[in-house]
Amino acid sequence: MSAHPLRSPVQADVTASTDDLFPAPRAAEVPTLGALPIGARLVLRCRKDWRDATVAASAPEFVTLSVGSPSGRNYRVRRPPDSLLTLEGSIPVLGEGCWRAGRVRYDARW
Repeated sequence: MSAHPLRSPVQADVTASTDDLFPAPRAAEVPTLGALPIGARLVLRCRKDWRDATVAASAPEFVTLSVGSPSGRNYRVRRPPDSLLTLEGSIPVLGEGCWRAGRVRYDARW
């Protein structure tokens, strides 16, 4: 009988290798832009910088994002719903590169 109430007495100890500590995501677990609900926030790669965006509309052929610009205005862009996202913590990121270093000045609080 085990002294630990949550552990089964027949459970064997398992040693983890380095590959087991950081497993690669399976294809089904990789988030896509089309999987985000309307109103979801994300970081978007623009031409030269990174900006915050919100999912404004979703259709089978495209997802419309509302993007904030440094001048204070918003504009909309369309992206395919099968665009792959990366997650940095709980923040979805659309684009490649180091987004924290290239944020535009109006939102440097991140």
